[in-house]
Amino acid sequence: MTTTLTGVPTLRTNLADYAVTKAMKDGRVSSDLVTLDYCGPTPAHNGFKAMVRENQFDAGELAIVTFLQAKAYGKPYVLLPAPISGRFQHHCAGYNIDFGHLDPKDIEGKKVGVRTYTQTTALWIRGILRHEYGVDLDKVTWMTLGDGHLAEYTDPANTQRLPKGVSIPQMMLDGELAAALLGEDMPKDPRVRTLVPDAQNAAKDWFAREGVVPINHMFVVHENVSKQRPDVVREIYRMIVESREQAEGVPAIFPPIGLDANRKGIQLAIDWALDQKIIPRRLSVDELFDDVTGSLA
Repeated sequence: MTTTLTGVPTLRTNLADYAVTKAMKDGRVSSDLVTLDYCGPTPAHNGFKAMVRENQFDAGELAIVTFLQAKAYGKPYVLLPAPISGRFQHHCAGYNIDFGHLDPKDIEGKKVGVRTYTQTTALWIRGILRHEYGVDLDKVTWMTLGDGHLAEYTDPANTQRLPKGVSIPQMMLDGELAAALLGEDMPKDPRVRTLVPDAQNAAKDWFAREGVVPINHMFVVHENVSKQRPDVVREIYRMIVESREQAEGVPAIFPPIGLDANRKGIQLAIDWALDQKIIPRRLSVDELFDDVTGSLA
């Protein structure tokens, strides 16, 4: 973490290339108050452990689940009401139809693969399976490849670690796993079906009822930045807003900007994270922000 923030500070920033961040990254949206050094890895999630375990970045994106855990375990970051990525998640649980049709509740008593138990996509699709389709998540054995981003966290008892180097998509295709929770890694294979029936229409129906687009990543800053230079935090927020306004190719339905607009979605993430044993205590939406970031609008 940068220790003193005088003049025009340079902040080590972990931020990937998205439609909504492109204008920031390519310089169309710039600042005279702060320099953002985009020094994070590709993909950006490879830097999340370094952020929450080693304070390696001053600012950047963080998975909402990782941030909730970071807050619960006292890590020095505060949230900006600025989603960087998000999408509907109903299509993110798949299985191979060659091994028989599966309804959501059929995964009870079976092994389901997921990269890490605390992966944000997994939080959302598990919550959908539980609250929309009655799946008892405790009756599923979650087969994982790695641990979460927070060193303090231990996976629930109904998780097992897969051998290093195996492919969860391939294990699902081969029938070694009954199903898999996958985002962009879902195989483009004609045998793959979504565990949620008619997933696209199910997502539309869900949005019509809930009015929430599940958030994947949001922007965060180190608490010292906010304490020492609230003007810089407000400036970063301005840059994010302007970058979003210049974005092309953003889905028509995308997580909104601002605290009030995101309150319900963040609350849902908190509720489901507690329910799925991802955070050790209930958090409030407002404690995720400080006086500076909570007043951004």
